[in-house]
Amino acid sequence: MKTSKDLAHRLAAVADDKKAHNIVILNMHGISTMADYFIICHGTSEKQVQAIAREIKDTAEIEQIDVKRMEGFDNARWVLVDLGDVIVHVFHKDDREYYQLEKLWGDAPLEHFESIVKNE
Repeated sequence: MKTSKDLAHRLAAVADDKKAHNIVILNMHGISTMADYFIICHGTSEKQVQAIAREIKDTAEIEQIDVKRMEGFDNARWVLVDLGDVIVHVFHKDDREYYQLEKLWGDAPLEHFESIVKNE
């Protein structure tokens, strides 16, 4: 079984494959009891947000990782995919700027993730 860190990096790569922008992995150990890692990224349209979230969910299911819940998919402004130890937040660009989760969890260390596609 993969560690939660391995899973976070794998799912960040999945988001990257779908051309998600500004992918951030926050190490939540000792900061939150909700999850070990948060992945935060965004798309520039509702369709892209849905495509990123759907690919993350499908990949998890293929790899036999339990998807506890997925919320916000229909509106595609902020989709949350809860995989237990890893929670993925896929935002629409405007909503990401509004909610600023990275600042809210500013004390969480960033995990290094090298995007294959440079699309900042």
